[in-house]
Amino acid sequence: MFWIIILLIIAICVFLPGLWVKHVMEKYRQPADRYRKQGSGGELARHLLDSFGLGNVEVEETSAGDHYDPVAKAVRLTPDNFSGYSLTAVTVAAHEVGHAIQDSRGESLFMARQKLVKTAMVGERIAGMMLVAAPLVLMLTRLPQAGAITIMIGVVSMALSTLVHLVTLPVEFDASYGKALPILQKGGYLYDGDLEHAEKILKAAALTYVAASLTSLLNLGRWIAVLRR
Repeated sequence: MFWIIILLIIAICVFLPGLWVKHVMEKYRQPADRYRKQGSGGELARHLLDSFGLGNVEVEETSAGDHYDPVAKAVRLTPDNFSGYSLTAVTVAAHEVGHAIQDSRGESLFMARQKLVKTAMVGERIAGMMLVAAPLVLMLTRLPQAGAITIMIGVVSMALSTLVHLVTLPVEFDASYGKALPILQKGGYLYDGDLEHAEKILKAAALTYVAASLTSLLNLGRWIAVLRR
């Protein structure tokens, strides 16, 4: 019973942030035409980028989730946010523009994350291969040490992914509170009373990566526990 309770607590910690993020984003998609006179999320993103001298950064529609692509120099928004006129649409657009600003200024944490992402992608592939190969190595060699070393290599590789998520969190919060919130507040882009709700959306945008971080740490801890046996 004790371990069941522990597992339930861990599951709640892992999945609750994601559920809260989804709830907030959906809540402020209504009314859907609230900012029709001012423009859609995509139009606001274009305006903000131009106002910061980032005319080289494209604004594109995507089905792969809202994000900024530093390689292609593009702010990409999902259809609801690209063409939408809701508070969620314009606020998420400002958040992603915040990442473009981080990139243009060469901010250290943002640049560190980009370097780590490439390393982590390689690390995740190695981790997957090592963790899958561990039972086979143990069976062929009949040496517990060989299996343990294989798992250890996988765990170390997986740790790179965890590190990327940890670096990502302050980058996301800066995009929300250091960039997007002051822009929306000082620029007068929101109706009276909407700023406090926009703050919730910006927090949700930043916390999108929290669930990934927790899941990554959970997986890392699980494999470390296996290794200690």
